[in-house]
Amino acid sequence: MGADREGRGRRRPARVMAYAAGGVLVLAGCASMPDSGDLRDVESTPRQETQVRVFAVPPGEDAAPSEIVQGFLEALTSDDPHYRTARQYLTGDAAKTWRPELSTTVLTDGPGAKPDGTSGGEDARRITFRLTGTKVATVDAQQAYAPASGPYGRAVHLTQDEKSGQWRIDALPQGVLMGQSDFQRNYMSVSKYYFASNSVAAGTDSQPTAVADPVYVRRRVEPMTQMVRSLLNGPTRWLNPVVRSSFPTGTALAKDAGALTPDDRNRLTIPLNDRAAGIGSNRCDEMAAQLLFTLRDLSPAVDEVELRADGTELCSLTQDAADAAAFHSSARHPDYLYFIDAKDRLVRLPAGTRDSEAAPAPGALGEGETALRSVAVSRDERSAAGVGLDGRSLYVGSLVSGGSLGEPVLRSRGESEADRLTTPSWDAEDGLWVADRDPDRPRLLLLQEGKGDPLEVRTTQLDGRIQSVRVAADGVRIALVVEKGGKRTLFVGLIERDGKPGEEPAVRVVELRSATPELEEVTAMSWAGDSRLVVVGREHGGVQQMRYVQVDGSTPDVPPPAALTGVKEVTAADDDELPLVAYSVDGIVRLPSGAQWQKVTKGTAPVYPG
Repeated sequence: MGADREGRGRRRPARVMAYAAGGVLVLAGCASMPDSGDLRDVESTPRQETQVRVFAVPPGEDAAPSEIVQGFLEALTSDDPHYRTARQYLTGDAAKTWRPELSTTVLTDGPGAKPDGTSGGEDARRITFRLTGTKVATVDAQQAYAPASGPYGRAVHLTQDEKSGQWRIDALPQGVLMGQSDFQRNYMSVSKYYFASNSVAAGTDSQPTAVADPVYVRRRVEPMTQMVRSLLNGPTRWLNPVVRSSFPTGTALAKDAGALTPDDRNRLTIPLNDRAAGIGSNRCDEMAAQLLFTLRDLSPAVDEVELRADGTELCSLTQDAADAAAFHSSARHPDYLYFIDAKDRLVRLPAGTRDSEAAPAPGALGEGETALRSVAVSRDERSAAGVGLDGRSLYVGSLVSGGSLGEPVLRSRGESEADRLTTPSWDAEDGLWVADRDPDRPRLLLLQEGKGDPLEVRTTQLDGRIQSVRVAADGVRIALVVEKGGKRTLFVGLIERDGKPGEEPAVRVVELRSATPELEEVTAMSWAGDSRLVVVGREHGGVQQMRYVQVDGSTPDVPPPAALTGVKEVTAADDDELPLVAYSVDGIVRLPSGAQWQKVTKGTAPVYPG
């Protein structure tokens, strides 16, 4: 529970104290902190000043019930690590049983608080306040974010102590409540990493594949320590069925670990309990890789981790060595950007360059014998798949000069082009995914290594018809645009595989959840990193827009792409240093970092490998 400094009008000034956790304090234009006198109240804390920490003021003497409620709500938006000040607004028993870590409820504005009536006599020492608002999201005990909607209404009860005469809260909901802008100021999204467990390659000697698991942590409350603890606690419930952790069950930080901070060489020492003692070097390297991937984007930088247990070093690993110990999609840099030119053939440009003169891709798909409407290139850039101009046939060919195309590997029976095959997508193990939109038999299909009989993927939770398919680089998550009742929604699901290596597995997509609940017409999308997608769509009654979204449905704290008119398709690489590329009314265009959209050339259906 909390209060929103940037939301609706305040009932009184926000009572918080602020100080800089090292460095210069900058608050509302101030460039220094006085070295004498009292700390002044501040109205708000600018989000961009991540060094500033905000602490609440304890309850005042003889504070009225309304001030107690308001002070408590304000205290929940502070950077007090254990909410000690917030507990001072509670009775002793309530302070012992209240568990703020259980959940965070996010409202559009700060919560409203109105008295719910009092009585005379003995009941005059008791009062109830009703907290109200409109829900935006919740963050659960595992720090996992989930969009939410609808009204919020809960009660807090206060009582007046007979001896001291002071009002305190004696009954309240578990968890924390705050407005959206306070949430954005207090929390940040960080991905922790586990390894894919349900792929065909799992359990073999192949390099494990890292999978991102985004969670929300408090920005200025030891985020590095928070992330290590969260990683050791295991994956979120949603991702758990398809990943594994290399940490032995029960592994945790040593009891005397304290706050984790890297040394002046950016080396972080992590003391673990005895559950991690005695592990082998390969497993320890995997554990260290999980930590390095998790801490990669935090500040201060961590270039190396050292794991210890029972006072003994288990292993140490650098960032460069982590990329060798496990596959991380952002470490793979595609060689080319691919698209279809005016001759309906597959062409390519070197990725990340300013070149605009495309060359035909080697192989039959680049020779133009079969006119194409959409393409997908395998992640190793050795094979390509193309859908014929009428959307009926799927072809697969090698990206080697002189190769023949052969017969289609799949045909749709849909009567119109819109009722036939979607753009295909390759997974990390050379599996080729495509949806057949035939209304009489809509299916999601998988062709192992792009050949053979297509395997129909079970999608029992799917309600609607698939219009677009994109498989994540980790091979265990899939993004689907699903149409129902004239609306097109983006869903993200998990890919589960049952079967032993070398056998044809039973494949199904489970745990589908909406990543864009506020958009009613998603027209294009692409993966844009480990846990992020770029989406083109519009809200009800709105205009087309392009935005980034997280797989959990939250909005990442990064600037959205620059506006672009008439976007029909979009593609992004796992390497965020490469530009976004789109097909719009201006043809093929790209968006370099820090620049505006630039025309590249004529063409359609741009794709990076995947």
